[in-house]
Amino acid sequence: MKSNELVNILKKRLPSENFVWKFDAKADRVRLDHKVLNKGMDISLPEILSRYTEKKDVAIDEIVYTIEATFQAMELEHAEGFNADRPIYPVIRSTSFPEETAEGKRFIMKDHTAETRIYYALDLGKTYRLIDEGMLEALGQSANELMEAALFRVRSLPTAMKKDEVDGNSYYFINNNDGYDASRILNSAFLKEMEEKIQGDMTVSVPHQDVLIIGDIRNKTGYDVLAQMTMHFFTKGTVPVTSLSFIYENGQLEPIFIMAKNRVTRKKGK
Repeated sequence: MKSNELVNILKKRLPSENFVWKFDAKADRVRLDHKVLNKGMDISLPEILSRYTEKKDVAIDEIVYTIEATFQAMELEHAEGFNADRPIYPVIRSTSFPEETAEGKRFIMKDHTAETRIYYALDLGKTYRLIDEGMLEALGQSANELMEAALFRVRSLPTAMKKDEVDGNSYYFINNNDGYDASRILNSAFLKEMEEKIQGDMTVSVPHQDVLIIGDIRNKTGYDVLAQMTMHFFTKGTVPVTSLSFIYENGQLEPIFIMAKNRVTRKKGK
């Protein structure tokens, strides 16, 4: 499929008189603006086409859902403003993720690891809105109050897992597709509970926002499998975070590199 064909499919799937489409063939992206809201979004076409090669119509369904949910959130905000009663959760992003909105307003953020950063999101049901400094007054909270409340709320998220075993190593997956799967990495009580069950090295991975992987690594093969697994999820996720995994020890997360011939090295060179 070519980029212009993809744009035509999206137009058919999203038939709204309020949408204005601008296809930039040179940049290989399409700009979608909402005439009533005077807001829009840029859509990178190569990423969707890459996913389409492997997932076919599922990739189209995913981007259509994302576009619809995003504009529904914008419409809700336009009609009602910011509802301070809606829950706020922390979300995990890569340190390369933008620190400001398109309008230049700085997001509410907190450092997490060398690879990840914590942002904060106002839950809107099917989607959420990342909170920027301009929203604090309407929400009636300071940045610190918001951060503390979000960290407490993440503990209420379910932690049901699926387990897979490969060559004596165990891998636990949290994948609720609620937008906050990676956020469970901030649930310290849950991580400590898992640590008590782990017999080998405990690893924690957040390759994209919709999965958290905890590994019980007991041999060299386990690290190879983990590296392949995290890279696979990283390349498939709609919101990638990091392909690196973390060793979890004494309540601390430390990034590790899994190199050739099963060699493992910690980022600090330990």
